[in-house]
Amino acid sequence: MQKWHSDPMATQQVDVLLFDAFSALCLANTVEPLRAANEFAARSVYEWRFLTLDGAPAVSSSGMEVRAHAKLSECSGDILIAMPSYDFLRHATVGANRALRAADRRYRVMAGFDTGAWLLATAGLLDGRRATIHWEELNRFTETFPDVDAERVRHVQDGNRITCSGALAAFETILELISQQQGQALRLEVATLFMSPEATGEQGTLMGRSKSVARAIAVMQAHLEHPLPIGAIARQTGRSQKDLESRMRSELGATPQAIYRRLRLIQARKLVLETGLSVAEIALRSGYEDPSALTRAFRTEFGVTPRSLRSTGQ
Repeated sequence: MQKWHSDPMATQQVDVLLFDAFSALCLANTVEPLRAANEFAARSVYEWRFLTLDGAPAVSSSGMEVRAHAKLSECSGDILIAMPSYDFLRHATVGANRALRAADRRYRVMAGFDTGAWLLATAGLLDGRRATIHWEELNRFTETFPDVDAERVRHVQDGNRITCSGALAAFETILELISQQQGQALRLEVATLFMSPEATGEQGTLMGRSKSVARAIAVMQAHLEHPLPIGAIARQTGRSQKDLESRMRSELGATPQAIYRRLRLIQARKLVLETGLSVAEIALRSGYEDPSALTRAFRTEFGVTPRSLRSTGQ
């Protein structure tokens, strides 16, 4: 995937275009990872707005009303995500087509989540592109839009077009975008917060990660207080240490040692912010025998010492 913006320090504007009968789960899986990324990064990495075509509220399939921040025609940004969900055929109107084509000139990336690909395709924004849609609609989508290269996968990015197949896939797609813009470390923190499969090791291939890498992360998570040698972790995954290191570099962009250290420091930061434990006790619970060693690693990773972080509460 390409980055949304050339400057990783720039705040990314993410707008979600809602239609009546949208999936509240899909919406939550889109914006909650962005909120968490802001918290972990301790800055506004992402901003988001809920839009509608006319600026009126949108009502989800479960009856939840969401107030629109603005009309689509009034906005521009880095990414626009069309989210019609259940009533997508009713929303594929001439007016929606015109609005989406105009928005394509104001947004860097156009995306369709769940059945949003149908609206993009109707507007001619997916011609000659690879795309996916909720799999229940894939056959009809393929027949209706022969100029779109439809794929039975969970999410696709082709240039500045992104599509995903449903609510859970929306979460995975946002994680992938976070990793592309902000790096695998922040992605892993967000995944860990929401107990996603890639962080727990369950259903590892769901997140596009091999089972052995997912299993290795799960073993690391289970042994933060008493860290295991990487060789021992590799054996529990059924791989050699060299093979595991190669796989983790390829899939996560970092060595097992770096990932393990990050997980232990995430644990330490959580204890600093959420408990009154001493730094010495936090060090022990995070696999550091020496509080000074924890403080050095903590400062290198987060740019602040544990005591300073606790005093600011950020």
